[in-house]
Amino acid sequence: MDDLDFSAKPSAPVRTPAADPGAKGEAASLYDPKLALAFFRLAGTLEQFPAGQQIFVENEKASGFFSKGARIYLLLDGDVTLTLKGKPLELVLPGEIFGEMAAIADIPRSATATARKNCRVLSLDEKQFLGSLQQMPDFALMLMSVMAQRLRRGLARLAAAKKAATEVLEHRNTLDRKMLAELQHALGDPTPASAAAGQTVVTKGAVGACMFVVTEGRIAISVDGTVIEHVGPGGAFGEMALVDRTGRSATATAETDSAWLLIGRNEFLAMVKSRPAFGIALLRSMSARVLHIGKLLGS
Repeated sequence: MDDLDFSAKPSAPVRTPAADPGAKGEAASLYDPKLALAFFRLAGTLEQFPAGQQIFVENEKASGFFSKGARIYLLLDGDVTLTLKGKPLELVLPGEIFGEMAAIADIPRSATATARKNCRVLSLDEKQFLGSLQQMPDFALMLMSVMAQRLRRGLARLAAAKKAATEVLEHRNTLDRKMLAELQHALGDPTPASAAAGQTVVTKGAVGACMFVVTEGRIAISVDGTVIEHVGPGGAFGEMALVDRTGRSATATAETDSAWLLIGRNEFLAMVKSRPAFGIALLRSMSARVLHIGKLLGS
């Protein structure tokens, strides 16, 4: 595998990870195939699939993160077609990862993956993924950056369509009590910042460099006055500030007296390195938002 250098392939532009069929062509500048290869090389299992063999099947579901054989994949050679109900959705090319959204979000596979040609892949199960994440926490930031761009585009489309939220995402317990306590200790046991009920915490368009983890109360996330999400203790918001410094995509308001911890990019990387489960929790949090916005757009 030492001869693989996906950055040198001129045949096609690098696309976002292919597991989300609706994301084709998005976030092209954010996905780094060299970083992905280095990440999968740390602990990945080399697998081969002959042309015509299914790698996973739509609606396939096992309970829990990466359980019962659930894996994510990096394609080394060949190509893989993603289909839904027999209709083509996406073509996965060498250097791209696929299958990550279902594993991270703990949802059924959204498509069937079939080797169109003889394929070689590197695959990761839960233990391997956690081990690689501990050694290379920047990979979590890269995936978050891809999700962040999808989320920004979805929110922009939602605002342009002036759609009313048919369902509000109840977002809490991204971090359980133990992980929340570990985070606070790792940050030096700071006194959480706070706001009284009704106070604006973040304004849409403002530039920030930190994310928020709620320790008390409830925060309402809104786009142009429409509440799309509630974030309670253990929940996080503002993660996109870790990967870019563009304006906040939504407004956050304290619905009750609330408190939170602030986390910068360096603190995030340190936490993922020492506690990989922290990175997975935030990836799952962002994937839930991406899926929720997609659901609102489709309603």
